[in-house]
Amino acid sequence: MSDVLSEEAIEAGLPDEWEREGEEIVRTYEFDSYLEGVGFAAGAGGLAEEAFHHPEMTVGWREVEVRLTTHDAGGITENDLDLAARFDELAD
Repeated sequence: MSDVLSEEAIEAGLPDEWEREGEEIVRTYEFDSYLEGVGFAAGAGGLAEEAFHHPEMTVGWREVEVRLTTHDAGGITENDLDLAARFDELAD
């Protein structure tokens, strides 16, 4: 199990466009179409499964909201920041 990060480590490592909401980090990705969002969610799901770290994702019209936290650690860990950065790469 990963350790919960300090406030300073979270702030320093939080990728651009991600926000902290309590014990989660959150980003909403925007797309030109619904199907682009669905495609992103499918790819993100594959990355998450590969990392064995499973976020909450909500697919909407032309957007996907992603929420990351490490439930068994009780907060935000390095795994969350790493997966957030990988999702950003996927979205680019």
